[in-house]
Formats: sequence, structure tokens, C-alpha cells
Amino acid sequence: MSNFQKEVQAKLTKGLLDLIVLQLLNSQPMHGYQIITKIRKNFGVYFGPSTIYPLLASLEKKGQVESKWNMKSERPRKVYELTSQGKNILEFTENSLNLICQKIGNDTTTQFEISAAGNSDKAISYQKRTTLAHTTLNL
Repeated sequence: MSNFQKEVQAKLTKGLLDLIVLQLLNSQPMHGYQIITKIRKNFGVYFGPSTIYPLLASLEKKGQVESKWNMKSERPRKVYELTSQGKNILEFTENSLNLICQKIGNDTTTQFEISAAGNSDKAISYQKRTTLAHTTLNL
């Protein structure tokens, strides 16, 4: 991956961080450190506790996630889970991003996808398909 691609990936990840956190929590409840390590592993960008925990608090205040203390592990951990409102926001935001990509590409089959699973090369992708060509840019 070139420096330009890394820079674009980092900017997209920063701009979509709340959506990425919601997507991660959509797959399973997690504590803050799990979220930090998943983002680093999947997107190749490090966000520390000073970024993630205030974001989680903000999402909780908005009613998009809820937290519970897990006292069963070696040490107590606050575990975050996506709420139904968070699922609705996630779906709406993904649809909005797809609409924006369609307008940018002026093509009804342009697609923007955020995946919280997989390796960093495929974490954020923009695909534009036409009848004559197929182009995929993995950032």
C-alpha cells in the first residue's frame, strides 16, 4: 500500500470512527480495549483510549450504545453493546454513504462498504461498476 493510500485510509477512518465503532459493536459486545485493538488490526490506524472512551461515552449519551460492567473476568471491564437506536443509525449512515458514492460516481451501482472484519487492505473499499469495466480501489 502506498503512502497516499495509507493517508487516505487514515483520513477516512478518522472521519468515520463513530460508524466504525458502531459496526464493530454490531457484530458483538466489546470493551474499550477490544475496540481499540480491532480498529488497529482491521484499519491499520491507532486510536488510543483518549479518543475511544470519550467517543463511547458520547455514543452512550446519544442512546446508540449501552454499557454494563462485566465482573466475571480477571478484572472488571465495562462492556459496550449496540442498542436498537444504534442499529438504526448504523443502517441510515451506511445508506447515506452509498447514496453519496452514487452521486460522486454518477452511477447507480457505485458502492461504499465499511467492514469491521478482515485485514486492513480491505477494511474500507469503494467500488464502481459499469457495464464496460470493473474497478475496485481498496484503500
